[in-house]
Amino acid sequence: MEDTERIHTTRRSVLALGTAAAATAGLGSVPAEARAHDTAPGELDELGIAELRDLMAEGRLDAVRLTRYYLERIERIDPLLRSVIEVNPDALREARRLDAERRPRGPLHGMPVVLKDLVETADRMHTTAGSLALEGLRPAQDATVAARLRAAGAVVLGKTNLSEWAGGMSLTHHAGWSARGGQTRNPYKLDRSPNESSSGTGAAVAANLCVAGIGTETNGSIIDPASANCVVGVKPTVGLVGRGGVIPGVPSQDSVGPLARTVRDAAILLGTLVGVDERDPATGASRGRFHRDYTRFLDADGLRGARIGVPRTVYFGYDAHADEIAERAIAVMREAGATVVDPADIPTAERLEDLPSSMVVQAYEFKRALNAYLAAAPGDHPRSLAELIAFNRAHADRELRYVRQDGLEAVQQLDFTEREYREALATNHRLSRAEGIDAVLRRHRLDALVMPTTGPPAKIDLIRGDTYGGGASTPAALAGYPAISVPAGFAFGLPVGLTFMGTAWSEPVLLRLAYAYERASRVRRPPTYRPADVGF
Repeated sequence: MEDTERIHTTRRSVLALGTAAAATAGLGSVPAEARAHDTAPGELDELGIAELRDLMAEGRLDAVRLTRYYLERIERIDPLLRSVIEVNPDALREARRLDAERRPRGPLHGMPVVLKDLVETADRMHTTAGSLALEGLRPAQDATVAARLRAAGAVVLGKTNLSEWAGGMSLTHHAGWSARGGQTRNPYKLDRSPNESSSGTGAAVAANLCVAGIGTETNGSIIDPASANCVVGVKPTVGLVGRGGVIPGVPSQDSVGPLARTVRDAAILLGTLVGVDERDPATGASRGRFHRDYTRFLDADGLRGARIGVPRTVYFGYDAHADEIAERAIAVMREAGATVVDPADIPTAERLEDLPSSMVVQAYEFKRALNAYLAAAPGDHPRSLAELIAFNRAHADRELRYVRQDGLEAVQQLDFTEREYREALATNHRLSRAEGIDAVLRRHRLDALVMPTTGPPAKIDLIRGDTYGGGASTPAALAGYPAISVPAGFAFGLPVGLTFMGTAWSEPVLLRLAYAYERASRVRRPPTYRPADVGF
């Protein structure tokens, strides 16, 4: 049963926020001048890019004031969440430069954004994947996505915490834990997981510590934290957004995408990120398929006449709360004029969830991609996966205090031939694409599939790892296809998202459907930072 009442901040959580305001030692990089803000606390919370830009156009706000506002919130609130691993010491300087420019650079002019700590920036911030082994790594060039955000006028506010090495370190789930950043917590209930490796970005966006943020996904790492933190997450088609300068995971599956509080803001960010990237050959396939403005596809009546499929097998039945929320969402879509085909199962769903070829692809690609990255990265740090494993053993008191590195060790030990890898990748693509997502879309003439993104966030367990009951991410992950998670409801105050999934390059369709659903349901609400002893 869903808790339909809004749970207000308790006295204890108010006191915790007060304590957090004083606990600034871990965020020593927050500039002192940021504390002299002239905007009332909460005044700008939940405002989207268009509304903030309107305030700027009216002369009631500028980039410096907005950047100060978020820096103050990070200093006051983030000691509770540990979502921001590092603040950009030059954020206010960037904001002043933007305010001095006579013409806006682009749709993000003056908007402070955060980047997952896999995204390289050529500034005074580190790029570390949450690992102590890469402390001090300062690349000479921005990642393509960072450069495009700056070109669109964004202020890079800071880097966000993540599951160390994007979750590749351990075979058990420790979502949002890294040796460098500690444990990120869910802003809706502080003892709950923020879910998967873009958890810091999801929590920071949810808590109004920034306008929006950037995450990455190999399998679930954008859409799952979007679900757990009641925000919108867009996992693009592989090749739509360039990954040059992003610490790699599994390149055939890796995507970089936005997390935002609304579909419109996510669409604005996506339009600034897309395009061919000379450092990422996969983006060559996006020529003629990307759009600089995805907001033109947004339509409040976009569900009318749409054909939506419901894949029951595998993607329902693992969590009663998620099922109940998804059923209500399906009813909303019917009322909005969609034709719902139910069931519309992915023919290969059960095989995709336990696919030996998936392990082959992940191990083969991760080892080679990480070895290549470490060998080429500047500075004094491990130059290979083997050296990284040795570093972690030498610093076990910090690196391995809670999380084992059995994931890294397994990848290092496994050795597949190129032929075995090519056959495994072809199997992944065949079962997830032509015989999977594309098969069900074609059979029922569907625009998209919808299913619960995942269940309500589980309790954090640093000793045994988080429990994970199921989710929607695997088909799109293996296929390299797009998926969007949108807030769908709450179970006892814990957020649950709904995923819209489609074929390659179908972002315009998915954004239209997600926007129409968002407008019809209006689920999003700010977090309350409930402490561990309150409620479910």
